[in-house]
Amino acid sequence: MPELPEVEVTRLSFAERIAGARIEAAAVGKPLRWPLGCEPQQLVGQRVLAVRRRGKYLLVDLSEGLLLIHLGMSGSVSFGADFPAAGKHDHFEMLTSLGTLRLNDPRRFGAVVYASGESDPVARKLLGRLGVEPLSEAFDAAVFHQALRLRQTAIKQVLLGGEAVVGVGNIYASEALFLAGIRPTTRASRISKARAALLHRAIRQVLTQAVAQGGSTLRDFSNANGEAGHFQLEAMVYDRAGLPCRVCATPVKSIRQGQRSSFYCVSCQKP
Repeated sequence: MPELPEVEVTRLSFAERIAGARIEAAAVGKPLRWPLGCEPQQLVGQRVLAVRRRGKYLLVDLSEGLLLIHLGMSGSVSFGADFPAAGKHDHFEMLTSLGTLRLNDPRRFGAVVYASGESDPVARKLLGRLGVEPLSEAFDAAVFHQALRLRQTAIKQVLLGGEAVVGVGNIYASEALFLAGIRPTTRASRISKARAALLHRAIRQVLTQAVAQGGSTLRDFSNANGEAGHFQLEAMVYDRAGLPCRVCATPVKSIRQGQRSSFYCVSCQKP
């Protein structure tokens, strides 16, 4: 599932190239997770002003409104010229004066949604409960610790929840907890200020490193240029169950938390 680094890598791979483009045509394929919210023809004639990111959403600012793009479980965005005809998994396409933007999503859990602005109830429903951006200056260690103190669930689940901090998905939560030496089952409210500071720093470090490596390609993720990510090759614990810890050689353990797998080292990560 594309997580924050993959979405940011996708944004970086086409944002500058599409800025200033005039929309010449738009089309939708099979239904996605949510409807577009307007007739595709309504987009024609608008200008693409910029592409931003909020959590795992791409925000395409238009001269009138914006598009919110979510990659779901298996989606990817491509942007370029001379594309072949849309295939069976291509569910949104926007032809512009600078190239074609296309969403491919085999499982159709992604979405492209039009909103008149961020104050639109549609946008507020999707973005309104998202926590602070972990790569922004607003992500403060002391405030993060206070947020953890209010939560009685396991720290891994709190990170995935997206309210204390947004966008730290399954891969990067496992990696950040390893780097901070915190076991994923530790109750969030029990984490001291010092350990919260370590986790705060680890989250920023892991996400920054992942963006630099082009994200993680576990199955079919690629950026808007069709390039795969390589962070998964450097993972310390994620998807390494039974393999020796890269630090102490203790076999990495895997457990289920909710519906997701968590990976950790029982020696390096303490409750």
